[in-house]
Amino acid sequence: MTLVSRLLGFVRDMAIAQAFGATAATDAFFVAFKIPNFLRRLFAEGAFAQAFVPALSECRQNNGHAELKAFIDGTAGALASLLLALTAIGMAAAPWVILLFAPGFAQEGRQYDLAVQLLRVTFPYLFFISLTAFAGGILNIFGRFAVPAITPVILNLCMIAAALWLAPLSDEPMLALAWSVSVAGAAQLLFQAPALWRLGLLPRLRWGFGDAGVRRILGLIGPSLFGVSVTQINLLLNTVLASLLASGSVSWLYYSDRLLEFPVGLFGVALGTVVLPALSLNHSGGRAGAFSLALDWALRWVAAVGLPATVGLALLAEPILSVLFEYEEFTATDVRMAGQSLLAYSLGLVGFVAVKVLVPGYSARQDARSPVRYGVVAVAANIVLSFALAPWLAHAGLALATALAALLNSGLLLRKLLKDGVYQPAPGWGEFFGRMAVANAAMGLWLFRWADRGEWAGWDKAERAGHLLLWVVAGAGVYGLCLWLCGMRPRHLSLRGGEA
Repeated sequence: MTLVSRLLGFVRDMAIAQAFGATAATDAFFVAFKIPNFLRRLFAEGAFAQAFVPALSECRQNNGHAELKAFIDGTAGALASLLLALTAIGMAAAPWVILLFAPGFAQEGRQYDLAVQLLRVTFPYLFFISLTAFAGGILNIFGRFAVPAITPVILNLCMIAAALWLAPLSDEPMLALAWSVSVAGAAQLLFQAPALWRLGLLPRLRWGFGDAGVRRILGLIGPSLFGVSVTQINLLLNTVLASLLASGSVSWLYYSDRLLEFPVGLFGVALGTVVLPALSLNHSGGRAGAFSLALDWALRWVAAVGLPATVGLALLAEPILSVLFEYEEFTATDVRMAGQSLLAYSLGLVGFVAVKVLVPGYSARQDARSPVRYGVVAVAANIVLSFALAPWLAHAGLALATALAALLNSGLLLRKLLKDGVYQPAPGWGEFFGRMAVANAAMGLWLFRWADRGEWAGWDKAERAGHLLLWVVAGAGVYGLCLWLCGMRPRHLSLRGGEA
């Protein structure tokens, strides 16, 4: 389901690139979209899930259905009240929010006015998608992963329809895209309702601020927001600084970030979503060994998927961008510039994915402080590196700073888990890494030798797509074959004893 959603996300971005290219207007839209979308990632894939799922797991294990339903109703009422207030404030304060997140727009009056208008239209998306994340958290704890995973497809379909059909009919095409975002948020919330109703857990909003469990969740959200969102904060800082660079910089970073988000979203978010309930149940059940094994299983998958994805994105950055986005308004220059930032982002891909798996190791134990502490270090490092690298590498320097900060953050999180004895690596990691090194080196050498990018400019779209597909399939084949020849078998990536 996540794969379907991510693939449609590429189709969405292809439609936007074809219709609008990389202009001052698209920069304005991407800023207006990124702000509520940034908050979506905090809630849908981050802070609220990290605080709510362990508490819900504990309530489910220790109480009956009636108490569980009351807890859900109270949490829903409190969350909806807070979100409604935040959405109203965000819409009213849109001029100042744009100045905060895109200060460079202030020098371009038309771009600034457009960004403010677009943000007021997209900000209600935060209200709807955060409640959607709440519903998804309930479904995940009951093992219903498919519905929450497929829900983002609705956003992609709405934005594709707006870009291809509604925008050409509008006086301000970008407004059509903005309205599609908020409409999609409401549709995603409604889509979750039938699955909750079948569980008998469709919430009825109740004033829950007096409930001790609800207050505990709300108290954990603040620290969790920062702990799980370091990557997103750093990406948002990139947008702020990119608004001060050449026109198109925000869009180049957006498209390269979208390609980075494919492996991060498909594997990192999916792994984190699946492993968090298992870790929470193992912790609440006092099964420390199973807790460690579940985390070990997830980290093996981080290496098995993250390392070859890094090699592939680094070596095929421009060909991938060209096949997906180089149509009409999106030029070869845009491909080259976005390729520079994609190459830089790819160097931190393992860190981006690992954070999605390591933070649940803290959240399941309701330790919100440690991820916050390391998050502060990572954000500070990103700021320093951004100012150091941007003068030399422009927008690619911002991407490289974020990649290095992600590696730092994941390293600090892992070191703490090891030091506390919460995570004890299972036997065989040395041999596992040896196999990974051989397979990734072989795949990288094959792509470097045979992925002939020198003739790329002379090919038409069909030839480019055909060659790219051949390179990707052959590269994956080389990787898989080398792993097999080195002795890797499916059992080496199985969850050995770490089940909830």
